[in-house]
Amino acid sequence: MTVVNTKNLVKDYGLNGMTVNALRGVSLSFTPGEFAAVAGPSGSGKSTFLHLVGCLDVPTSGSVSIDDVDAASMQRKQLALLRRRKIGFIFQAYNLIPVLTALENVSLPLTLLGAGAAEARSLAEQALADVGLANFGGRRPKEMSGGQQQRVAIARALVKKPTLILADEPTANLDSKTGKEILELMLNLNRIAGTTFIFSTHDSMVMEYARRLVLLRDGLVESDTVRDAATAAGTAS
Repeated sequence: MTVVNTKNLVKDYGLNGMTVNALRGVSLSFTPGEFAAVAGPSGSGKSTFLHLVGCLDVPTSGSVSIDDVDAASMQRKQLALLRRRKIGFIFQAYNLIPVLTALENVSLPLTLLGAGAAEARSLAEQALADVGLANFGGRRPKEMSGGQQQRVAIARALVKKPTLILADEPTANLDSKTGKEILELMLNLNRIAGTTFIFSTHDSMVMEYARRLVLLRDGLVESDTVRDAATAAGTAS
């Protein structure tokens, strides 16, 4: 079984009258419970790949399947529902809603899925506790540090128990100590829940933690390495 399967994924953009080939035929599969990083230099296509896998954009050609469902065959509303049910997102800018408390930010995905207020609150409180923020539910983003905001973002991504978590440069705005704490947290949650994590990154520390490292260059897969857990960072956690 695969959580993500891409076949001959191509994405072209128009820029100043020219065509930019962001992805030029990427075929990759990810299985349940992977902790993988897609890395490469600026312009390699890693963020484009993540956006296509997350159904935030559509490919020029090729296909993306999530849990064996072909996203290319779906209409916009169906894609929105797929994202809402199956995929959790963690962004480098956190993307929390500033006027909402941490608890309200985390419970929002459940509310959008039709959960009742009491259920959403209970599950959100547990998700905040899971990321070490049990006593921060009443705080708004501006009242928290960057690391705390990223923990809230992780709780928000995980609260609906998605099949897949996509993390786009999740440590980019954090100092190295906080970045390591966030990676340890996500690795622990990956072990406990078995959720598949795919990172887009240029951070060497994220690459060290990844159990699988895919390197892109000029829109193509340059290498795809699965590492023994004993050789990756965070194994003693």
